[in-house]
Amino acid sequence: MASPNKIRMPEASAIKGRGAASQVVGRFEKTVSRGEDDGWGSLYAEDDTDPIQPVQTEVRIERARTIISRNQSPDVGFSQSVNPYRGCEHGCVYCFARPSHAYLDLSPGLDFETKLSAKTNAAERLRDELAKPGYQPHPIALGINTDGWQPIEREHRISRQCLELLLETRHPLSIVTKASLIVRDIDLLAELARHDLVHVMVSVTTLDNRLSSKLEPRAAAPHTRLKNIRLLREAGVPVGALLAPIIPMITDAEIEHILEAVHEAGAMGAGHILLRLPHELKEVWREWLHLHYPERAAHVMSLIQQMRGGKDYDSRFGKRMQGEGPFAQLITQRFRKAYARLGFCGMPPLDDSHFTPPRKITPQGELF
Repeated sequence: MASPNKIRMPEASAIKGRGAASQVVGRFEKTVSRGEDDGWGSLYAEDDTDPIQPVQTEVRIERARTIISRNQSPDVGFSQSVNPYRGCEHGCVYCFARPSHAYLDLSPGLDFETKLSAKTNAAERLRDELAKPGYQPHPIALGINTDGWQPIEREHRISRQCLELLLETRHPLSIVTKASLIVRDIDLLAELARHDLVHVMVSVTTLDNRLSSKLEPRAAAPHTRLKNIRLLREAGVPVGALLAPIIPMITDAEIEHILEAVHEAGAMGAGHILLRLPHELKEVWREWLHLHYPERAAHVMSLIQQMRGGKDYDSRFGKRMQGEGPFAQLITQRFRKAYARLGFCGMPPLDDSHFTPPRKITPQGELF
């Protein structure tokens, strides 16, 4: 009998509202179990007429010990980040962060988008770390391995608490999101913007609603993201667009159209990243590709490998974001020409000169 929250099917098939179609085994698993049908039809269901139950989202409360993650990667635009959650209910099948779930002994497949953790003390830990003697302020990327404004943020409000603290301390930050919920916090973002403390990059992968519903099933629809760009810009928030990932033979034909749409909506700048397939993500991606585009799956993977030195992925700094080879160069040239033709003004610099360390909260409270 199938266990709860498992899809009962002999082979993977697309699941409505989910990006991944199965529980891809994590690279740290010591044992792997696999069911084998004995021919009596009893492995996946006792009754063939019984409907398959959808996979439900589970949220675990986590008490973080530290909250700022630091990196020295030369090809990313930040040196420190804060992730209010683990996993992401948006279910973007291409998400480079999926393999991080393997560290939790969870699947980078369905588990990544259905078994989530909420770091409910994130703002408290962030206050402690910003208050440390000698702390040097550098822009914090709020939400990188997860979207800080994914659906569960409505209940937990962790990202908003972090915004409130960063505004209080005049600490600069950047945000990448594809969530409609980001406009809930326009009041805080507008105030941060008045002090040159925030950038918001809205991720726009495609303008095709049907494709978006397959690639990123629980994220905001493309037209909603364009609307969010417009609303943020009208509120005075520096906002740009991130074309990520660009996928050969799936989304690459839209590069110019997306840039035109986000520019018209008010985006000040834009960037692009080629599809990345680290670790288990290559299995999640191949499965999705064969389910949704079987007729072009081989061609898509051939182009990806041409841009990755003959492999599914090349993790070298300077190569992992943009790839190499003629097709990767063509994508970059098309992006640059369209960007220059449209005349994006560019994002303004962030200001870290007014940072004021917070006071640690003590049992005595504020006496003076």
